[in-house]
Amino acid sequence: MKRNKKLYIVLTDTGTWLTKLIKTYTKDPHNHASLAFDETLRDVYSFGRKEASSPLRGGFVKEDMHSPLFMGEERNTTCAVYECEIGHAAYERIVQAVKEFELSENEYKYNGIGLLGVAFGTKISRSNAYFCSQFVSAMFLKGGVSLSGKCPELTTPGDLSRSPHVKLVYTGSLRHYAPLRKRFAAERSRKQAVSV
Repeated sequence: MKRNKKLYIVLTDTGTWLTKLIKTYTKDPHNHASLAFDETLRDVYSFGRKEASSPLRGGFVKEDMHSPLFMGEERNTTCAVYECEIGHAAYERIVQAVKEFELSENEYKYNGIGLLGVAFGTKISRSNAYFCSQFVSAMFLKGGVSLSGKCPELTTPGDLSRSPHVKLVYTGSLRHYAPLRKRFAAERSRKQAVSV
């Protein structure tokens, strides 16, 4: 019998003005949600900034946890990493759904108006537009897993953290998350070995 597969939900607080603004409403410690396919956070996907320096240009992104947005010198990003075990078929459906987003990533935009809908408890659906927790929730639904019992358009990062389907595996500074640190160290060693 095949063992279940694991997916990870990464909630972060980068301290940007947008996360501070969202936090004033949600009162949750982390207000950005991402979907990761491995515990080292190599393959992480979400809806957010297309460029670290431009908060207004957003859409579907493959996130680099070592980028200035998450690990810049002025950043003290905190995070909570949650693990979710699902069956193989559900996992493959989610992988396929994310691949489809990757193939047409420029067709997607950030659903900023949808955030206002969350604030007023009103579902606002826009074609090819998502905010971060809406995307994570929608991807799990593609696999047949309802994380929060809410529709994706009304799901917050806090709702994801309170899901009965997830288990908290780490909370604290992103810099100190052991699997990520180990991966960075291994990648640095490989680069040094190649450059010698």
